[in-house]
Order: sequence, then structure tokens, then C-alpha cells
Amino acid sequence: MRRNRNLGRVPWQRDRVGGKVSYGEWCWVIGLMQSLIASHLHEIDASAPQVLDVGCGTGLVGIAAEPLLGSEGRLTGIDVSRSSIDACRRLHPDPRFHFEHLDTHNDLYSPTATAHDVVWPVPDASIDLVTALSVWTHLDPHTAARALTEVRRVLRPGGRAIITFFLVERDETPAALGSGASSSRYHRSAPDHWRFDVPVGEGFWTTRWADKPEQAIAITRQTLDHLVDEAGLDLMTVLPGTWREAPGCYFQDIAVLERRDR
Repeated sequence: MRRNRNLGRVPWQRDRVGGKVSYGEWCWVIGLMQSLIASHLHEIDASAPQVLDVGCGTGLVGIAAEPLLGSEGRLTGIDVSRSSIDACRRLHPDPRFHFEHLDTHNDLYSPTATAHDVVWPVPDASIDLVTALSVWTHLDPHTAARALTEVRRVLRPGGRAIITFFLVERDETPAALGSGASSSRYHRSAPDHWRFDVPVGEGFWTTRWADKPEQAIAITRQTLDHLVDEAGLDLMTVLPGTWREAPGCYFQDIAVLERRDR
């Protein structure tokens, strides 16, 4: 903590949400995300970066971005969980941080909310970088497509997004999923626990252990390409994840997108 002051912002265990509980894992992901954010903010030359963290939880990505904001930058976090937003406001009183509750329905995280297709509380073309850590892995097909159009709407021309997915290949049949049958770098012998073999929509799959599909949703690379194109974005690169128990950058696959100027 003395060597990297922003790690002092890591909350106590009771306030760590989003599937990551240990202090060590929070520190690891913070370091990883800080490197990715710094790299892409440098590429788009944002002197006073405006960052939007979608599905902000209790502020993990915000902690990563904080040293990169400078005095004029700003991080906005949105989440469907009101308790997470309340925790963020309590844990991160930094005036450069702003957190908003997104009152929209999700079968897993906000089942009692009734609104759908809610517009994000962010002005058009106001954001340099969007981040979303393990968000699209919990979105149904309609919401996943709709949210990508919101990414494009809020990004400035040339702005980028760092979004994580579980990516599978179109030619992987349910019997082949998780078997190591494909030689693709996006499919390398995933363990049975991450066998996505239950369809939840064209190009979308979930796992047999999920009580609700939104617990873990995978998308085919071909479907992702289509949705990204339809939203007016370009897919710049994909960093494979370690969820297949193969070398990778992060647990989930990381896609870097850029706003296309039509």
C-alpha cells in the first residue's frame, strides 16, 4: 500500500462484490485494469480523461483509474445495484468520482426493477473510455445488443471501450463445448464447470449449473462481431481469457472496441 497509494482504497472484505473477494485478487485486477486503461487513454490522448465504468460494483475499476484521472479527469460509475452505488458513494468520496444507480431490470442483480432499455445517465459523446468488467457476461441477448448501442452513444469520436466476455466459436456444438475439440485460441479445453452448452438466444449460451442464464452467459465471436458492427463500433482486438485454463490476460476474454464515425 505504501508503494501504490491507490491500493489503500480497496474496501474491507464485506464491501467487495462482483465475484472477487480476496484482497490479493482485487490488487491483481486493479493492476491489470490500470495498465489497460493507461494504454488506451494514451492512445486517444485524453488530457482530462472522462471514464465511464459500467457495472461499477463497489469501485474496483474506479480504484484502478484514479491515478490516471489527473486533477481534471472524472470517473462515472453506473450499476443496477442500489446497494453497490450507496457503497461507492460512502467508500470513494473523491470529487472526481460520480456514481449513479441505473434503475433497470436484470433477472440476477435487479429482479424487482420493472424498467427495461433505460438510457444511461450520461450525455452523448462525453466519454473517452468505457470499462465494463464482467457485465456482458450477465446480459440477455436483447440487453447485450442494446447496451452496446449505449456504449457508442456516450463515446466521443475515437473513444474506446474495454469490455469482458466469455467468447465461444460458432462451430462449437453443445457436445463439443468444453471438450477441447476446437483448435481456436478462443476455445482451449475449458473445464466442465465452464461448459456453455445451453442456448439462451441465437449466438448466446449459458451453463447447466446456472439457476438463471444471467449467472454466466457466453457469446459467439461471430455474434459479437455482428452486434459490435450494428452498434457502430469497431472491434480492435481480443485478449483471450484464462477461463479455459489456458494462458491469457484476465479470467474472461477482453474485447477492446472503438467508436466508429459514420
